[in-house]
Amino acid sequence: MLGKSDIVIIGGGVMGSSIAYNLLNDGYTGKITIFEKDPTYQYTSTPRSAGGIRQLYTTAINVQISRYSLKKYLTFAEDMAIGNEKAEIDLKQRGYLLLGNKENINDLKIQHKIQSENGAPSELLSKEELLSIIPELNIDDLEGGLFCREDGYLDPYSVLQGYARKTRQLGGQYVYEEVDTILTEGNKISGVRLKNGVVYKSPIVINAAGAWASTLSEKIGLPIPVIPLKRQITQFDIAVPLKKKLPLTIDVTGVYFRHEGEQLIVGYAEEVEPGIDFTWSRSLFLEQLWPILSHRVSNFEQAKIIRGWAGLYDHNTKDQNAIIGEHPELTGYYLVCGFSGHGMQQAPAIGKGMSELIREGRYRTVDLSPLSYERFKRNELIVEEGIY
Repeated sequence: MLGKSDIVIIGGGVMGSSIAYNLLNDGYTGKITIFEKDPTYQYTSTPRSAGGIRQLYTTAINVQISRYSLKKYLTFAEDMAIGNEKAEIDLKQRGYLLLGNKENINDLKIQHKIQSENGAPSELLSKEELLSIIPELNIDDLEGGLFCREDGYLDPYSVLQGYARKTRQLGGQYVYEEVDTILTEGNKISGVRLKNGVVYKSPIVINAAGAWASTLSEKIGLPIPVIPLKRQITQFDIAVPLKKKLPLTIDVTGVYFRHEGEQLIVGYAEEVEPGIDFTWSRSLFLEQLWPILSHRVSNFEQAKIIRGWAGLYDHNTKDQNAIIGEHPELTGYYLVCGFSGHGMQQAPAIGKGMSELIREGRYRTVDLSPLSYERFKRNELIVEEGIY
């Protein structure tokens, strides 16, 4: 069998769906086909993420991307509405809070300067001011914190479904089959072949396959510095409720926590071997995270695990930043991967940028060119320190 499409997108998660939506919404009239191997999105990275939305980054490009994306998420329900049905995403602007001690407070001050220069309204707080946000916080070993009130968290699965429904309404086609390999003719893209043997001819292929992106690229002799890394999240309840709903709070240890309804979730970027692994371990919470949580907030001493899950980062080993744009060695082959855990929160800006690049050959809204593949060859890495 043979199919045809003007654009093929590999990966129907939030990134692939945002690209398709933005192309169609911006007036692209060609046929767009999105291939997603997981029809229920059970193992897709998007719904397994913590759903954080932040501007607290250490690089200017990420702050700019996040500022645009936050604005789009604020109007997402109306923008993605189908008829009278809004695409609610449960956005809670409770803030993002990075805690600082003697070892990292100067780093937070440097971050604050970068964020302020790029329009993000982050604030440096004294240790006493932290108590106005989390009254129960143990500040004995803290020096202060970095806080952004505009930030917060949302429901990632609702974002994904909102994009997908709107994309279908605009004419995008989702095919729930796995891509086996990308096809080339000389130095140009020619399409993809599916696991079931069907070939789709297309002059443009966008690799937005997340944790699986590097495997597909390696198959055509174009390796990229992206590996899959497991990240675990545990949902728990506490005996004595907190006085206030939490911002997404990142401890000095890197452990993060926030409210999830009336309960809470916690996660941590533990060191793991690269690979596709969805196993969740109670012991990570009990042995490593719980002692940190109970030290920071006494209410967490009496905790009960509700459930847990694991998802995957498509981790860029070079500088922890996304790889965006056309591959210099293969015409029509576009990379959108390597987000290292911040893809969902950057999806609106990346989708818009890819739409502009493909339709007009240039970025207009946010200049994403610093994130091109060429930076590796030029050794112009943009190292993002704020990875959690």
